[in-house]
Amino acid sequence: MALSIWEALAVFGAGIGAGTINTIVGSGTLITFPVLLATGLPPITANVSNTLGLVPGSISGAIGYRRELQGQGSRVLRLGITALVGGLAGAVLLLALPSSAFDAIVPALIGIALVLVVLQPRLARTLARRRERNGTHVPAHGGPVLFAGMLLASAYGGYFGAAQGVLYLSLMGVLLDEDLQRINALKNVLAVVVNGVAAVFFVLAAHVDWTAVLLIAVGSVIGGQIGARIGRRLPPVALRGIIVAVGTVAIVQLLLK
Repeated sequence: MALSIWEALAVFGAGIGAGTINTIVGSGTLITFPVLLATGLPPITANVSNTLGLVPGSISGAIGYRRELQGQGSRVLRLGITALVGGLAGAVLLLALPSSAFDAIVPALIGIALVLVVLQPRLARTLARRRERNGTHVPAHGGPVLFAGMLLASAYGGYFGAAQGVLYLSLMGVLLDEDLQRINALKNVLAVVVNGVAAVFFVLAAHVDWTAVLLIAVGSVIGGQIGARIGRRLPPVALRGIIVAVGTVAIVQLLLK
């Protein structure tokens, strides 16, 4: 599909915005997806093209957060495999199932994630006290509950992806004894895995608008570096506030669409 110069600039600008917000929180799809629809792309083609275009931005953001990834190699590998399986499952579901049932539950999932983000410090302290009383410790990789949650969140990410980062941050924030910035760095790597495996599947099985992909890809790479510089300077309270704000916008947009 041919884009006018103004449409192309709008898609490119949306790519920068999405790359920035994805690196800080996630939910960049809420910026790019409506813009692609406004250019006249069918919803499935817009979703597929958006996923491919955001892969380079996710890589850019992960590189920008590489300092916070130190010492997390084993965790990245374990959760990365989980994200790979979930992301592929979500991509298959996108092309195989009607969206109505999935769309109905997504706002509720994001709402639960936001509650977990807000309560994360209190929940973490409660869990720490309980483990101390029982003489147990926090599993380095989060345990089976985290893996199950990340599998489902990754399937959602492969399917659509709006607020996927919010789901990741809420799950890992509660179930990992880790600094929020280091969790954010891990989230960026997992987003690369999910978007990457979904992108490979879409290239083989779906129609792609390569002009849109290129514009979003270039813009999201720029945005990824901007997001890394901004995000790592934010204190935990501010970062948590941004997560809640973005997640709330996601819920409203999904309910009104």
